[in-house]
Amino acid sequence: MNFIQTRGIDPSKPKTVTFSQAILDPIASYGGLYVPEKLPELGQAFLDKHLNSSYKVLAKDMLDAFDIDIESEVIDEALNLYDKFDDAANPVPVVKVKENLYVSELYHGPTRAFKDMALQPFGIVLSSIAQKKNENYLILAATSGDTGPAALETFKNRANVRVACLYPDGGTSDVQRLQMVTEDAQNLKVIGINGVFDDAQSALKRLLASSEFKSALSEKNTKLSAANSVNFGRIIFQIIYHIHSYLELVRQNAIEMGEKVYLNVPSGNFGNALGGYYAWKMGLPVEKIIISSNENNVLTRLIKTGKYDLNGCDVVNTTSPAMDILKSSNVERILFDMFGEVRTKELMQDLEEKNVYELTADELATLRTCFDADFCNGDEGKAYIKDTFENDNYLMDPHTATCFKSYETCSDPKIKSIIYSTAEWTKFSPVIANALTGEVDAEDIIALESISNTAKLAIPAMVKELFTKEIVQKTIINKEDIEKEILDFI
Repeated sequence: MNFIQTRGIDPSKPKTVTFSQAILDPIASYGGLYVPEKLPELGQAFLDKHLNSSYKVLAKDMLDAFDIDIESEVIDEALNLYDKFDDAANPVPVVKVKENLYVSELYHGPTRAFKDMALQPFGIVLSSIAQKKNENYLILAATSGDTGPAALETFKNRANVRVACLYPDGGTSDVQRLQMVTEDAQNLKVIGINGVFDDAQSALKRLLASSEFKSALSEKNTKLSAANSVNFGRIIFQIIYHIHSYLELVRQNAIEMGEKVYLNVPSGNFGNALGGYYAWKMGLPVEKIIISSNENNVLTRLIKTGKYDLNGCDVVNTTSPAMDILKSSNVERILFDMFGEVRTKELMQDLEEKNVYELTADELATLRTCFDADFCNGDEGKAYIKDTFENDNYLMDPHTATCFKSYETCSDPKIKSIIYSTAEWTKFSPVIANALTGEVDAEDIIALESISNTAKLAIPAMVKELFTKEIVQKTIINKEDIEKEILDFI
């Protein structure tokens, strides 16, 4: 399968690229992104075939349907990393929480967040391509809290790869920060910036598109790629768990094969939701995709009104910090799929030049056939955490909690809903402790112990040991110094 470009073709770029080319150099013409030339059609026969398949068998067959140019043995090695999740037989449990509401738990990997689902295999795939080409790569990662730890974990000590990870200082939970700043592999560099996630992501996109930066890296015998979901190597692995979650409902006799469901996704950069959209286009029976936001509700406004307006907007620090994002990169891939390259380029230029774009009435109607949205503020989220724990005996993190409001406001209660839980409770313990017991400003380790006692849940060793590990990554800089810091690292 070849990949094409969301904003048309710059004469300096090839018309199409392979999968390996798209993940090694993920920014396309005019700052756009790569998308599949045509999605494979899976359909009913594929779902029937995999009703009793393991996650790895399902994943391998779906990747085969994309016909990507990666050797079968490399894919097998990559998928074998799911064996290291909490339950090798079921790396993504789907749990019934309420009548017609199920939670797909995507956080049972090494960094306790859903980014492991894509980044664990992605690290092996990219490193193997680099070794095969005998090239060295710098992998850029910008994180609002979960991508960074997952990228560092998958790439540490891998051959032919270095990683520079940007995070907003003060804009992540303590556990997320500790997961990054205690990494001591020589091929990893963690950089805190005085700013917000959008500053980190904007720097990443600028550097990926900068010929001067690439030239400077070339002098150091290094090429450039990225671990964020601008890279389709991330997205392709995020399609799989939507299919798996649906099949889990069939296996649990919650639905019949072919019955439609809601996919309810807490959304920041929109990669998780995009994976669900692609699964739907490939044949998964979906009623609608519900986008759940926090106070940074630009996605809710887009889906409700057709207007993506950042004028006068600043990122609000919330209780669900991984969603504290205003520029959601993967919306562009949805716009391309619905409206084509010419319109996508026009809309993206408006956003870059005017900080706003607006869909026509017909375009908004098209968008709303697939998506609905609502947002949940921090106090509402904590109320859902407390209520769901006390009444349903289920403990969830603040990002998952945003979905419970949109479940109530955007879905038909007679249709089953799958909520995607993107992080374990351990990553946001002060918020959860406050929700459960009212304690305020507790340090993470105190909050973890409080929740552990209240919920009778053990703190995973991989989390507990963070608080005694040495902090080795101490760099915090202004955003204008990012390029120099990275070049000094290389």
